[in-house]
Amino acid sequence: MKIGLFFGSFNPIHIGHLIIAETVLSDTDLEQLWFVVSPQSPFKQKEHLLGEYDRLRMCELATEDHDQLRASNVEFALPRPSYTIDTLTHLAEHYRDSQFSLVMGGDNLSQIHRWKNADALLRWYPLIVYPRREAEVPGGLQAKIEWVEAPLIEISATRIRERVQSGKSIRYLVCDSVRNYIEEHGHYAA
Repeated sequence: MKIGLFFGSFNPIHIGHLIIAETVLSDTDLEQLWFVVSPQSPFKQKEHLLGEYDRLRMCELATEDHDQLRASNVEFALPRPSYTIDTLTHLAEHYRDSQFSLVMGGDNLSQIHRWKNADALLRWYPLIVYPRREAEVPGGLQAKIEWVEAPLIEISATRIRERVQSGKSIRYLVCDSVRNYIEEHGHYAA
């Protein structure tokens, strides 16, 4: 099975993530796309990060009506901070009949040289990259890259959290089920 892995904190998952996922599924030969919820990224501060199980639950809610999308907690049991190459190695050992690709924005591609074992990652795993306005892709990358023309969506999880803190609506920025979960649990409120 061909599986795309979309890594992130998903704090919270929003419509932009889902639009990218749907575009990637329809424009490539992937059979599934997994939202891999990262408990702790080595590149992000943890201070505004909602608990990993709440972020996982929101991903489950956002993907529950789509057979090809899945929320994954694979990194919850791995050492922290989470490194993509370690997660891929773990998945390759446990899902021997699957072929994994990384789904990422062009901004992440421009920083991939900073990742742990970036050379091995680029050699062993295909990349599916969607454009980001601020992205500058470094020249000379030795990688199998498939570009997907996903819409540029100006939605950020940071802005969603700020709107919740200010008591403003986040309707249509997140799925209704995710919005209800945030409201019911008082997440991101001031």
